Amino acid sequence: MEQGKNRACWAVVVAAGRGERFGQPYNKVFHPLNGRSVLMRCLDALEASGAFDGAVLVLSERDLPGYEALCAREGRPALVRAIAQGGATRQESVYNGLALVPAGARIVAIHDAARPFVTAGIIRAVIESAEVYGSGVPGAPVTDTIKLLDGQGMAVETPPRERLCAVQTPQTFQYALIMRAHEQARAARYQSTDDAALYEKYIGKVRIVSMPECADNIKVTTQRDVSAYECPYRTGTGYDAHRLVEGRRLVLCGEEIPYEKGLLGHSDADVAVHALMDALLGAAALGDIGRHFPDSDERYRGISSLLLLDRVRELLCEAGYRPVNVDVTIVAQRPKLKDYMPTMRENIAKRLRLDISCVNVKATTTEGMGFEGEGQGISAQAAALIARKERT
Repeated sequence: MEQGKNRACWAVVVAAGRGERFGQPYNKVFHPLNGRSVLMRCLDALEASGAFDGAVLVLSERDLPGYEALCAREGRPALVRAIAQGGATRQESVYNGLALVPAGARIVAIHDAARPFVTAGIIRAVIESAEVYGSGVPGAPVTDTIKLLDGQGMAVETPPRERLCAVQTPQTFQYALIMRAHEQARAARYQSTDDAALYEKYIGKVRIVSMPECADNIKVTTQRDVSAYECPYRTGTGYDAHRLVEGRRLVLCGEEIPYEKGLLGHSDADVAVHALMDALLGAAALGDIGRHFPDSDERYRGISSLLLLDRVRELLCEAGYRPVNVDVTIVAQRPKLKDYMPTMRENIAKRLRLDISCVNVKATTTEGMGFEGEGQGISAQAAALIARKERT
């Protein structure tokens, strides 16, 4: 990709790591976090700060197809003006990114793509520091007692916590100075995992910017890091309708209701459970009952919908979710269903392994309006809340 125009303040966003501790076969920055990837959330934060004229994204060659797929799904980030090739080490990756920053840039912020929670306040503070002092590195105060160990694992010193901090990114510098530090390190074959350490070795002292916002500027390393920020709940809705005909049983929420007509369908046509299954599947983005239990499949002919509800609960579990509570509304002019409601609730609660207090079933009429009011059919609506299962 071509270099952008000369600008004053640029970012180098490093996303070339393997992220093996994340436990997935893909780059952790591609992982979805509440519907948007870690990488795009990071770039969103940098762009929203209004501080940058452009960014160089550093990616490994193996991740370029994944990045293009991500752009197709989530939109191509306008801030990214160039893509640099990832190196064998982080230091080499950063250098490759710095090499594509326009020569006229005054300030450069080197940021880990795995820190998607960086705030505009942190960004502005480190840039201001770099403009005045040559460097600005965010640092979070250390809250635990730190021990310095010898080679045998024995504690030999306890540094005072008030003089310690955990450094983060974006590590921000005057561009000419950090570029000089990297070039000198390359010439000396000196390696460090931290740009601030290169600055300290070849340029001078690094100024640390400590502020309360740094506490939330975490780096995504394991899946536990993203799960702490993911919304644990999802909601879904479902709707179904079936025609009333003679010669069929009327089954609602697994309960057979005495009536002269029943619902027409491939299975037992339990319209209430069908709506509920769609609500649960929808909450987990798993499609609908037509996808999982097509009426072209003879295995489901006449089957109890409660058995299908068992399978939906299993699908939720496989996807990492569990039902929390459900609410079903049955729309029918006749028959009256009040006396059957307690058993209906029990049937659903048992299948979803919920306390009955988390299951609601109600019925309403349409006062003679529509196909329900005219006795031609019955419809049902459902809402479901599901939660992400705790990882073990």
